[in-house]
Amino acid sequence: MRDVLDELLTWWRAGEQVAMGTVVATFSSAPRPPGAAMLVGPDGQAVGSVSGGCVEGAVYETGQKVVAAGTPTLERYGISDESAFAVGLTCGGILDVFIERVSQADFPELGDIAEDVAAGRPVAVATVVAHPDPARVGRRLVIRPEGDVVQGSLGSVRADDSVTDDARGLLAAGRTATLEYGPDGERRGEGMRVFVSAYAPRPRMLVFGAIDFAAAVAGIGAFLGYKVTVCDARPVFATATRFPAAEEVIVRWPHEYLAEELAAGRVDERTVVCVLTHDPKFDVPLLTLALVETELAYVGAMGSRRTHEDRLDRLRENGLTEDQLARLSSPVGLDLGARTPEETAVSIAAEIIALQWGGRGDRLTETVGPIHGRAAAFVDDAVPSGVREQN
Repeated sequence: MRDVLDELLTWWRAGEQVAMGTVVATFSSAPRPPGAAMLVGPDGQAVGSVSGGCVEGAVYETGQKVVAAGTPTLERYGISDESAFAVGLTCGGILDVFIERVSQADFPELGDIAEDVAAGRPVAVATVVAHPDPARVGRRLVIRPEGDVVQGSLGSVRADDSVTDDARGLLAAGRTATLEYGPDGERRGEGMRVFVSAYAPRPRMLVFGAIDFAAAVAGIGAFLGYKVTVCDARPVFATATRFPAAEEVIVRWPHEYLAEELAAGRVDERTVVCVLTHDPKFDVPLLTLALVETELAYVGAMGSRRTHEDRLDRLRENGLTEDQLARLSSPVGLDLGARTPEETAVSIAAEIIALQWGGRGDRLTETVGPIHGRAAAFVDDAVPSGVREQN
């Protein structure tokens, strides 16, 4: 919807009825990603695209019918690459398009959503696109980060709770997806499909130190949906070929780069920082800046316990308080018994996830209560032991 939001909002504010077709799932070589949208305006004007021109005519015709009847529909377009001309999807592939009527009566939350998008505030829209009960199709839930008000309903408290938890996870990662549940929101069921459109920039992961561990951390960071940057002052190590998962590789002194990103407003409270250099000349100025001047989601630093204690002494000499030092995750990661760079990257990622969602890192088999969306209730109050020694 983001690509047609300006036109949609103009018609919505004027009290018009508009058909909107949104790609909610793609298969094989479909040309447009989930979230791509097309409008059929009140004057017959078509805005946007769902397939690059292949099936827009069919969506246009269906959109006119949906506006007249007010009943949303989920349509599948496409066929195999070998005979794609048979249905008009000339590039092959398959795409599911949800077509609905949008007006102030049908979509009263649109104005608030548009304000959030314009201001850069994270917001997700969850829409039922398929359900055994036709009356539930088209129902909508507007979800904001933890603690903010949720608007609308998908038809039951259980469905609202399940989708809210999962949508907040997608929102935190800046990802859009179609999720499937049982008819009443059962997580392992099927029958209810919900398209979650997340309007938020991807969170950033800043990895400092171009070592072998950094390549593994960058890889798992990208897998989790982060926009990954690797930074090191040594050009011989900081090369794009060594870090294929990173979106950018920067050759700069780490603290100088972080200072520039802070000044430019490109670092926020969702940003995670992983300091893997365990070299005081890099670590101390960088961590001083990260712990004093920012409200980052996570600051972790690699090193043995001896390195950690020496680092703390140096940071105290730089004037850091105990409260500021308490924000530092060091030695970095959860105690998984990790040995290899890849295993260590899993340990670091696990700690980031646990801190983000309130988990404690114990085995789920040793916990009771809900396992999604909130910290688990534990059988005892044992605190997980620290990570193993790191080189």
